[in-house]
Amino acid sequence: MRAIVHDTYGPADVLRLARIARRSTSEVAANEVLIRVHAAGLDRGAWHVMTGRPYLIRLGFGIRRPKNPVPGREVAGTVVAVGSAVTRFAEGDEVFGIGEGCFAEYTVAREDKLVRKPASISFEQAAVVPISGLTALQGLRDVGRVEQGQQVLITGASGGVGSYAVQLAKAYGAEVTGVCGTSTMDLVRSLGADHVLDYTRDDFADGVHRYDLILDMAGNPTLSRLRRALAPAGTAVIGGGEKAGGKLLGGVDRPLRASALSLFVRQRLTMFIATERAAHLERLVEFIEAGTVTPTIGRTYSLDQVPEAMRHLEAGKTRGKLAIAI
Repeated sequence: MRAIVHDTYGPADVLRLARIARRSTSEVAANEVLIRVHAAGLDRGAWHVMTGRPYLIRLGFGIRRPKNPVPGREVAGTVVAVGSAVTRFAEGDEVFGIGEGCFAEYTVAREDKLVRKPASISFEQAAVVPISGLTALQGLRDVGRVEQGQQVLITGASGGVGSYAVQLAKAYGAEVTGVCGTSTMDLVRSLGADHVLDYTRDDFADGVHRYDLILDMAGNPTLSRLRRALAPAGTAVIGGGEKAGGKLLGGVDRPLRASALSLFVRQRLTMFIATERAAHLERLVEFIEAGTVTPTIGRTYSLDQVPEAMRHLEAGKTRGKLAIAI
């Protein structure tokens, strides 16, 4: 099968299109599903795995080189075969979710990380939902405890997680302010944001506006600025930061410091790592089928264009998510 592979960590140049053997149906584990991949999603985590930075992630993905040479975790496709213990899916089902090595024509995923694809969306749209959608849902609902009528601020509102967060916060009845760049203000408005701030001109931490909940996924505001924008008993959910922590910790540094600081202040500053659960994917499906949430694709690339897509992602100027059509 065709697949994107990398034998070492580094920039997008380490990625190459190759032909590799795919797992046969007899090799599918009891709890796994073999999928013919129609589309894959590109999230920031794939960039971290490609570069091996911060170095902390290598503990899970390989110290000197990637354990799995095929990157990509967000997938949408058709079931080819199922393991002996799988009960929720059968051959021919259209599914999406989280797998391993998804930048390929075939991949496997655990049954408990997959759900059926809604008929109302394309494979490309389905593929960009799993990781970013789960991060937004869990960050707002489970960690942020969003409530109707709250003032919610979302940084990076035009990006992968942010584009879902704006729609979900509105679905939960919040008044939403999105922070983004000049060129994406129209997108954030179209997603339903009540107010849109241009980070090149507007300061969300001006001390005038206070928010009950701030969702800051992979943003870079200092903790002091986040606190200045928070209500006295507000909550800031922090999922990373690309410019802090150096090569070792990277974006993990800022959430760790926030959690420590939270012990001594009234405001709730909490770190957050999304979990991969089919039940939560099902909740996203409900929002999608109701028309409340629509996956936003900034651009679709072919499999051989994955290196170009990675460079696009690294530049930080995406509108919504990037999809890979396979």
